[in-house]
Amino acid sequence: MSAESPKAILYALAANVGIALCKFAAAAFTGSGSMFAEAIHSTADCGNQLLLLFGLREANRPVSVLHPMGTGREINFYSLLVALMLFFAGGAFSVYEGVHRLIAREPLQHVYVALGVLGVSVVLETLSLMGALRVIRSEHPGKSLWRWFRETRESDLLVVAGEDIAALAGLAIAFVAVLLTVTTGYSFFDACGSIGIGILLMVIAGLVAREVKSMIAGESASPEVRRDIEAFLRARAEIRGVINLITLQWGKDVMVAVQAEMIDYPQSRALVDAINRIEADLQAAFPQVRWVFFEPDFIER
Repeated sequence: MSAESPKAILYALAANVGIALCKFAAAAFTGSGSMFAEAIHSTADCGNQLLLLFGLREANRPVSVLHPMGTGREINFYSLLVALMLFFAGGAFSVYEGVHRLIAREPLQHVYVALGVLGVSVVLETLSLMGALRVIRSEHPGKSLWRWFRETRESDLLVVAGEDIAALAGLAIAFVAVLLTVTTGYSFFDACGSIGIGILLMVIAGLVAREVKSMIAGESASPEVRRDIEAFLRARAEIRGVINLITLQWGKDVMVAVQAEMIDYPQSRALVDAINRIEADLQAAFPQVRWVFFEPDFIER
């Protein structure tokens, strides 16, 4: 997980508390279904960020007999809860509210207040998303956002970025829906905006949940980290050939299991010293590698 994630989550939490209060006030003032859906979305985001902060604390608990490799993967569980909350508390409720508005056909009032709040929210959410993207680009330069989304092992940052993208896109939909309602005089567009926001949230929540589920099941280190570790091992003079390499992402840490054929050593002590030297150098080159399990073997020829 990123060292910047707790700070990014706290900034997003503070912003969303203010945005949610403004949206609820504007929804009550204007009667906008899209605005109310956005207010519920921002409230759900606040709860989600609290869950992520709690998950980060749980993931940093010390190693114990019950958890010999620590609890680093707990953050994945809480990230999945956040994705489910985004789906149901945000998406499903927004769809329900939109359908209700379609049936009730309640008119909008003081629509320019709603547009003003939406505009301010767009600016704040853009700044929040830019902060998340800055963290992603600093740690993964040259990688596209979609590629990072598919390959990242940082579930907390994945959720924060997903929420920011969903929030910004949802605000754009709400802004257009309210604007069309003002222009045409038909509240139908406002109701459809609420439904559109809900569908968008459910789609993004589903994508995030799919990625986090894979992390819970157990994923290797990211492709570039695994590739670099294998190159490091193959370049070692003590190793004749790498037979098998397994990496496992465990929260912010990585476990490495190596099966390799070593060069000939006259004594078993010399072989053990060589393995210890490789393990120490590997952990120095890759600080995220916390555990190394090394098995010397022979390649069948």
